[in-house]
Amino acid sequence: MPTNTVHPIATLNPELEALLKEDTNRRLGNLIAANVKTCYARSSSQLSDFRLAIESKDVQNDESVLSDFRCLIPPTDYESYRPFFEKFNCRPCKSSEVENLLAPGLPIHIPLSSSTTNKKSKQFAKYFRPQPYSPGPSPCRPGVTSLMNTFAYRDLVDVVTDSGEVVKRIPVCNESTGVMRAQNNWSIETDDTRMASIRKFTNCSSLITPDIPCTVPGQVAPWAVGFILHHRSFLLIHALFTLANRSVEGITLTFTVTFMDMVHRIEEEWATLILSIRNGTIPDFEHIDHVRTYLQLNMHADPQRADELQSIGPPLSSPGWAHRVWPSLKLLTCVCSGTFATSLPQARSVLGPNVAIHNPWYACTECLIGRNLNSDDIETFVVSTDDLFEFLDMSEPPTRGDVLQAWDLQAGKFYQPVSTTHDGLWRYLIDDVIQVVGFDPRNGLPVFRYSRRKNLEIRVPHALITETDLLSVVYGFSGGDTVEVQEFTTVVDERKLPQTLGFFISITGNIGPNVKLARQKAFTALVATSDEHQIAFDTDEFGLPTIRIVKPGTFADYRRWRGENTNVGGGQIKLPAVLFDPKAQEWMEERVMMEL
Repeated sequence: MPTNTVHPIATLNPELEALLKEDTNRRLGNLIAANVKTCYARSSSQLSDFRLAIESKDVQNDESVLSDFRCLIPPTDYESYRPFFEKFNCRPCKSSEVENLLAPGLPIHIPLSSSTTNKKSKQFAKYFRPQPYSPGPSPCRPGVTSLMNTFAYRDLVDVVTDSGEVVKRIPVCNESTGVMRAQNNWSIETDDTRMASIRKFTNCSSLITPDIPCTVPGQVAPWAVGFILHHRSFLLIHALFTLANRSVEGITLTFTVTFMDMVHRIEEEWATLILSIRNGTIPDFEHIDHVRTYLQLNMHADPQRADELQSIGPPLSSPGWAHRVWPSLKLLTCVCSGTFATSLPQARSVLGPNVAIHNPWYACTECLIGRNLNSDDIETFVVSTDDLFEFLDMSEPPTRGDVLQAWDLQAGKFYQPVSTTHDGLWRYLIDDVIQVVGFDPRNGLPVFRYSRRKNLEIRVPHALITETDLLSVVYGFSGGDTVEVQEFTTVVDERKLPQTLGFFISITGNIGPNVKLARQKAFTALVATSDEHQIAFDTDEFGLPTIRIVKPGTFADYRRWRGENTNVGGGQIKLPAVLFDPKAQEWMEERVMMEL
């Protein structure tokens, strides 16, 4: 255990509470002063009472403005934001309509949500941030790093004057892409000049965005790889350059499952990848012709490395494969908490015991919510101070007066975060639920663990089944004597009466001798979350959960398919714990190879 481990405290003492209040009030005051004159703040109906209350006040110095904000602005959702954002979708997009719309100036990028629950991605406007996001503590600082990030954008918004002159081109892209471009000053106009380069990345020591003032000593793949939109080819080309470099010390990507997607793609194309390294040629993978020239310039024949890899064998041939392929590998950086934790055992098997796994923060498209508290803890975070966070108590019906401040929270209770950010003066409801476990003894900030997505719940007539419940059920029936679950998603299974909970799962290894007990084990685990399930079963209102095993690679293909259908990079697509989209359900059903 690290010597500087931080242990959360259960309650705030008066000194820490005063410190937390002072810091929170300062940040709120700065956000109000910065954004109070924007179009959104001046015209949103959600802020009408607040505008009236502060009409004659000195916003910079009158502390009662903070109370007005907390008392008079209700929690808001995306629908209150959408009419303003739609101005960016108008053609032409006039600067007179969008300048100072949500925050001062014009956005630097427009990120897309990952579309895990909605058919259409939510879009947000992100503005220049003087201080970049910084991650929590890392177990180490690797040198040569395989950073698997996309730099492509889905569209461009040309902001024009009344006379038609373009004053700014705003990329519509993943949040990670936009922030990385901004921090490294990579304008879209100069993309062509970087395509063949293998660059040192400024401020790039962590997973999703650039963060701290340093330069990564080395990268392994040319910049052009970030413009491959086809998910399988994106992973394979990154895998190719990463395999070719024996000196890799760090691997950084979005999610644990993305790492395992890459591992399985390497397994599928092992012979092709080895031949490419031996001959120094780029394979004929799909959808890479637009960048092939740049890739080939950086690919060189290395028969010795090919022989070494051939002697080691493909990734699923033996435990600890990654450390044999990259002897200096120290760190895998990725989001690996919540539903992504189901892939951790497989990732650990591939990595071996000596490679650290780092989960640097807990973030969403809207904002950075928390950083990891300790370098060796992938599940516990401390609330971010980059923006402002308030909270709704999940045990109480939400009302305007029940928005809680950080010092009001209690260890052990569940809350929904409410964010007010640099990008707009709103109290935006984040669709997540966190559990507070205590407070940081250094500054009083709440310490928490992710619990579940608020909107990823299955409602059956007798109960509400949460994401946390689903994870408990999977852990309940997964095992060597039944099936080892790698990933899963769920539906309400209404193929026959009574309806029940249906699982689509991918597995590792062979089916165990007691696989016939899996459904009963799933039901036992589900009943452990609520007695109502047993009562409903006894009255023939609810059936045993169903379990369908999908073909190998199905969930990786889902991310690719979903990305292609939503124009979002495949690396940004998550496999949802609950699959609501009927087309996606049908797509998944077509890939079932066995039902237990």
